[in-house]
Amino acid sequence: MTIENISCNKAFDGWHKQYTHQSTVLNCAMRFAVYLPPQASSKNPVPVMYWLSGLTCTDENFMQKGGALAAAAELGIAIVAPDTSPRGENVPDDEKQAYDLGLGAGFYVNATQAPWNKHYQMYDYVVDELPRLIEAHFPVNSQRVISGHSMGGHGALVIALRNPELYRSVTAFSPISNPINCAWGKKAFSAYLGEGADVWKQYDASELMRKTTARIPAMVEQGSSDDFLEEQLKPQALLKAAKVSNYPLTFNMADGYDHSYYFISAFIEKHLHFHALNLGLIKAQ
Repeated sequence: MTIENISCNKAFDGWHKQYTHQSTVLNCAMRFAVYLPPQASSKNPVPVMYWLSGLTCTDENFMQKGGALAAAAELGIAIVAPDTSPRGENVPDDEKQAYDLGLGAGFYVNATQAPWNKHYQMYDYVVDELPRLIEAHFPVNSQRVISGHSMGGHGALVIALRNPELYRSVTAFSPISNPINCAWGKKAFSAYLGEGADVWKQYDASELMRKTTARIPAMVEQGSSDDFLEEQLKPQALLKAAKVSNYPLTFNMADGYDHSYYFISAFIEKHLHFHALNLGLIKAQ
């Protein structure tokens, strides 16, 4: 589990670093970013928020534009941001190089269909391989929370709902809440998973929330002026599912906000405090 440091920048008395490593799960070289708050040390390992980004993004978008580092430094939470898909010369991409399939669009699933199944195992990478790597090399403990945006919001909700024992809380910004019923989801799931409703439902947050008996604390932030709100994101499906299962979902509709990092940066501090509360780092006021 060798990693190579490729950048290092001090921020808010902590350190933002980028690393590359050879992923066994994805069969390619991968890059991730980590922010270590000033509290992190071998004698004081800190919890981790895993951040999953959206379509076309890499590890850099959120770390540079999300506005999360100051609050993470204050609260003592490390942040880990993986890439959004496997990459490399031998990694398949969409033939038309579309933004919503292939490179930059892994959708956090385990692909079962050729040619994607050799590399596109992002679910296992985020749930298993990357955390083992992080916990082996950095002063962090095993307490995890997870968050993400758009495609990454979908990934965060699905991963937390399927693995509630691994995460103390989950939040999402503008998540693709019902991918089996939107164009982005149908395209990606058809390619990666083939034609099978039962398999698709395993990666649909609304379907999972409707049936779950777990109660991991969850919060969703959605902008009312998001161009993708009705056609792609479909938060009403998630709200209906939460009502069916009596799931304690906190849903916030932010008036006038869009799908951009301006939206994320406006509310990320609130989300970090939500995670800190569920990690026991702060007390409810």
